Amino acid sequence: MKEITRINHVGLRVTDLKVTRSFYEKLGFVFLMGPVGPEPVAIMEHPSGVNINFILNANSSSTENKLMDIAEKHTGYTHIALEVSNAESAAKEIEKLGFVITEKVEFEGAQFFFIRDPDRNVIEFHQPAGK
Repeated sequence: MKEITRINHVGLRVTDLKVTRSFYEKLGFVFLMGPVGPEPVAIMEHPSGVNINFILNANSSSTENKLMDIAEKHTGYTHIALEVSNAESAAKEIEKLGFVITEKVEFEGAQFFFIRDPDRNVIEFHQPAGK
């Protein structure tokens, strides 16, 4: 479909807006609005144009990510990948922020690593091959 031009936003279900907001602000995201709407939703955006809608109705008793932390594999989006210009530099910054890198990978010239947000949503930082 040629009318699609880009991803507009990613929706993540979270338990606590205050905790989520603080985490994503450390990554450079800016709070735009919320909670709004029937779900309700809060919206943050990175200066690069990446927009995340945080759906504020998660079950707070869950301590695992159903798509990533259990043996049975369910369908659904497993992570968001944020492109970075320098994975090594980004990893150092992430570690300075006190976030745990759960995995680092180099594959066919690409470099990437993963962290988890406070609700265990997976975030990949990805430096494509040749960059």
